[in-house]
Amino acid sequence: MSGKTKSYFTLLVFLVAMLPTLGIAQDVGLAGIMGSKALLMINGGEPQAVPVGKTIDGIKLLSVQSDQVIIEVGGRKRPLRVGQHAVGVSAGDGSDKIVMTADVQGHFYTTGTVNGTSVRFVVDTGATSIALGPNDAQRIGLDLRQGQRGLTSTANGTVVVTRIPLDTVRIGGVTLHNVAAVVLPTNMPIALLGMSFLNRMEMQRDGSTMTLKKKF
Repeated sequence: MSGKTKSYFTLLVFLVAMLPTLGIAQDVGLAGIMGSKALLMINGGEPQAVPVGKTIDGIKLLSVQSDQVIIEVGGRKRPLRVGQHAVGVSAGDGSDKIVMTADVQGHFYTTGTVNGTSVRFVVDTGATSIALGPNDAQRIGLDLRQGQRGLTSTANGTVVVTRIPLDTVRIGGVTLHNVAAVVLPTNMPIALLGMSFLNRMEMQRDGSTMTLKKKF
């Protein structure tokens, strides 16, 4: 990793750590342009085709031009060209609700923070708790020596996991404390937002939209 890249990611981590009460630091990259849609990469996630006027993870696509797009994050407009990144702060709406839209396969993805570190999630009502790979656990700074070993069933059979509580999990305007999680032995492309988080929310499904409202 070059010195410039290290400095960039150091800045991003600093923003996430220092601004928890103001919003979530968002890293937005433009992977490409498809007609009136932009392929946005949010916090290192896979490119998502976002149409003009759509808001995803607190980032709104305002316009698409031949060689650049205009996004809005935290109330500020930011131009992006293909290959460029921008760091902004998404303040959310200050409510205790999370609204997500399903992708073409019916999956609900969202970006949040765990102990102040950005994590990309997919909603999984079949997962007992939040599930992380060792890659995400290391980024977050979890000390697995403080966790408890246990067994869990996966699509590949029973595996040994480390059970460990997360101090804070924040998605949009919702922050939960002391959320149970497991760290799997192999890396995962995306973390699972399981029932240890979802059980503390009221879940409403309306077509391709899911709304989570904080219970307590």
